[in-house]
Formats: sequence, structure tokens, C-alpha cells
Amino acid sequence: MGARAPRPVTADPPDGRAPQAAAARLTGRSVTGARRRSGALTEVALDDGTTVMVKHGDGPGAIRAEAAGLRWLADAGTVRVPEVRGDDASWLVIGLVPAGRARAEAAARFGSGLAALHAAGAPAFGAPPPGGPQDAYIGTAPMRNTIGPDWPRWYAEQRVLPYLRTAVDRGTLLPTESALVERVCERLPGLAGPAEPPARLHGDLWSGNVLWGADGEAWLIDPAAHGGHRETDLAMLRLFGCPHLERVLDAYQGAAPLAPGWERRVALHQLFPLLVHTVLFGRSYAEQALAAARTALSG
Repeated sequence: MGARAPRPVTADPPDGRAPQAAAARLTGRSVTGARRRSGALTEVALDDGTTVMVKHGDGPGAIRAEAAGLRWLADAGTVRVPEVRGDDASWLVIGLVPAGRARAEAAARFGSGLAALHAAGAPAFGAPPPGGPQDAYIGTAPMRNTIGPDWPRWYAEQRVLPYLRTAVDRGTLLPTESALVERVCERLPGLAGPAEPPARLHGDLWSGNVLWGADGEAWLIDPAAHGGHRETDLAMLRLFGCPHLERVLDAYQGAAPLAPGWERRVALHQLFPLLVHTVLFGRSYAEQALAAARTALSG
């Protein structure tokens, strides 16, 4: 999500070679080199000539959820996803995506691929990826994957209200302000548009989780994957911007047209990530969340 810290991490042991050791253990290959990218990420070269990205995290279930999400997205065979080379409770090893440039042609392929990914579906709203934990994360915020029978009720109870309550408990949102968001939840059945089947969502589709590869394709990383409404992924992509966004949306519409009125529902779907940001980063996002709630109610 947005400009944010990575998921919770712990310090490496004093020798600083924990990422290399994890890569060797989880891939069964020897390590020939390494370069630290951040506190949580390390590039590691292996003796088979490949380079992998090693990620360290210890939020309960965080790595397990991310690995399961990557596999679930990859199983759809639509948008490109780095291969999971290995994972355990604390470490994730995935293939490195060499960086390229965002090009209009790649954006169009990404749009049609994203439509196909969503169409691959999910068992239910809130369903976690196969093998993934119920208690997952979006950014550093806990995200519970509890299934629901219909999208409006599930979205209110599992995606909007938990973060609203946390923001109020922390004093980031006033109780009087929370009433505005609660009105959105009460009116969700009438605001949600036509019913749709559960889509296979990336779940945290901001521009930083779309990598434009040297192969001329868009790649997805760092998912908070679950079954949800396809408009949520698209609304999040719009919230923080994306290169060639109109080409992405045009190609998506060409492959799987959105229900009439989807433009009026963008703010409704942005309410969830904005409340997550309110919990993680404070008052400035609270103001944006309240503005989104007003827009949703006016739609």
C-alpha cells in the first residue's frame, strides 16, 4: 500500500548471513553472492546462475500468507508472478524480476491479464489462498480472511469496520466522524451495484506492487490475496496511480466489461485501503477516508 514500511521484520543474527543461509536451505543451491536491498530484502545469487530475492518477516503468518498468495495468483496463468523458490515461517525466496520500463503495450497486456486473473475466481468473499492462513496482513496491518455470503455485508464487517474501530480506538478518527463511515456500511447493499461472483484479488494492488520487467511485462508482487470484488483491485490501482492507467483500464474493459456505474463506486472501494492507511500512518489518510465516504454516499 502507498508509501509505507515493509511488513514487520526482525534483525539478522550478528554475522549478517541469515538471508544467504535461508536461500541455500530453501532452494537447495549454493550461494555465490548477496546484496542487501533493505532491512527486509536481500538479493542473493545462486550457483545455478539465477538471482533470487530473499525476504525476512515475522508477523504471525505473514510469510505464509504471502507465499500462498503468490502461488494462487500464479496458478491462474494470467498476470506474471515471481516463482516462489522456497518459504518457511520467517523467510520467503522468490525469483528476481529484472527492472524495465513501463510501456503502453505492457499496460494493455496487464489490463487484460488482470481481468483474466479476477475471472479465475475464489471460493467465497474473504476466502484465503489455498494453504494460506486466515490471519494475514495488508502492509503491516493485520487482515483477517473470514468468508461471507454476500459482498456488501462482508466488505462492511471484514474490510471497513475493523480498521474504522482501530482508528477510533487510537484517536485518529473521532467517534463523531466514524458515524459517516458507518452510514456507508449501512447503505452498502444499495451502493454496491450489481452482484458479482467472488474474484481472485491481488488485494494490495498499489503501483509499488506492480513491477515493470525488463521482459516488457508487468509482474505482481507482495499480495494480500483473497476472494473479493474485482472493482476493489482497480480502485486501489487508481488510488495511488499507475503508469498508463487508462490503457490498463481500457484493456480490462475490453476483456471483461465492468458493471454500469463502476466509476461512481471507486470511492466506495477505496474506503478500505484508506482506512488501512489511517491505521498505519495517521490523520492525513483519515481526512481522505472521510472524503471517500462522502463521495460514496453521494454516488
